[in-house]
Amino acid sequence: MKKILDFVEKETDGKSYKSYKYCFENVEVPKLQYEDKKDIIIKRKGETDRGLKTSKSIKDLAKREAGKPLFKYFLDGSRRTYKVDDIAYDKKLYPIIAGQIGVAVCYRENSHSFKSSILRNHLVISLPENANAGSARNNNLFFNNLAIKLNEHKLLEKQNIKFAKFLPYSNRASKDDDKYEDRGIAKIQDEMINLEKNVVKELVKKKKLNPNTYLIKDGSLEYQKMQSGELKDLSTIKTNYASVVGVSKSFNPESLSKDTKNISRRIADLPLFHRTPTFMYSTERIPNTKFAVWYLRIRDKKYTESPFDGVLKIEKVLVWEKEEEEGLDSDEIDLISANIINERNPVCYGHDKRWTKHLYPIFLTEKYIKSKYLSDIHFVNLF
Repeated sequence: MKKILDFVEKETDGKSYKSYKYCFENVEVPKLQYEDKKDIIIKRKGETDRGLKTSKSIKDLAKREAGKPLFKYFLDGSRRTYKVDDIAYDKKLYPIIAGQIGVAVCYRENSHSFKSSILRNHLVISLPENANAGSARNNNLFFNNLAIKLNEHKLLEKQNIKFAKFLPYSNRASKDDDKYEDRGIAKIQDEMINLEKNVVKELVKKKKLNPNTYLIKDGSLEYQKMQSGELKDLSTIKTNYASVVGVSKSFNPESLSKDTKNISRRIADLPLFHRTPTFMYSTERIPNTKFAVWYLRIRDKKYTESPFDGVLKIEKVLVWEKEEEEGLDSDEIDLISANIINERNPVCYGHDKRWTKHLYPIFLTEKYIKSKYLSDIHFVNLF
């Protein structure tokens, strides 16, 4: 039975080379990856308590808040990308990048109930734009129709598998630091971000989030403006994030260093259950949007292996005009921090090297998403 690459080769008038297939996430690359960027501008103090200069203990408040969780919803997004072939168009070779995208929200109704609220599992393929022989003409129509025809393929129908989209990447000449593979992966990453924004929108529309019921999103809220998508500009959907907090395990400790002296050392030296003062920042990559950010230590340094183990970066979009002028209410910051401390346990000792930064409900949500992936062998064999 013919496979997906045969279909793509025929429908796009390309030449498939049946290249070696592999998962990018299984290729070890020795580099640091941070969820935040350095091109940020500190506006001023990001909270209403102007007198806070050093770290602040949240331990007692966390004890008082135990059993009264602020966070009921937990959002995580994940994607797995694959190089599945090289294909020739216009006498030039381009990679075909395929991906599995998972976005899930889990809901904790009470201490004995933790279940899926929303699950989005999308399979996608990223091709160069000139896979459409008509070039920019009717690009969306061409790739949408291509996905419809692909899902009628006997191999996919037999296995009850559907691909959500073809995602075209730019076929302009690439430079050494701008590889076609990276463009394809970026398209898949953008699609995952769009899915995350859509599930937040869905929860808000259903009135699931409010001042007493917050959502934790795993990772940064720095959703930069994208080229396409219904929710491409964060500044136009800020109100969706009034009860959403971003929690990052991976962060650049020097991201605030231009404006705040010794910030990396202050983060590393945080005592257990202490938070830093909150900073307000903006970035040109995300216009008309301000963020409040602070750091919180949730694990004792004596159990960690590096200075930033056990520290989380916490972000909140400043939604209202008053917040942008005066900063986030310090009582809300303390309440969020206390509840994050209470989400640490039980931990996943031995199961994940990131355990010092894990919040257990996020850990469970991530495991749930990944349990829904097709195996790597199954997925690449579709091609």
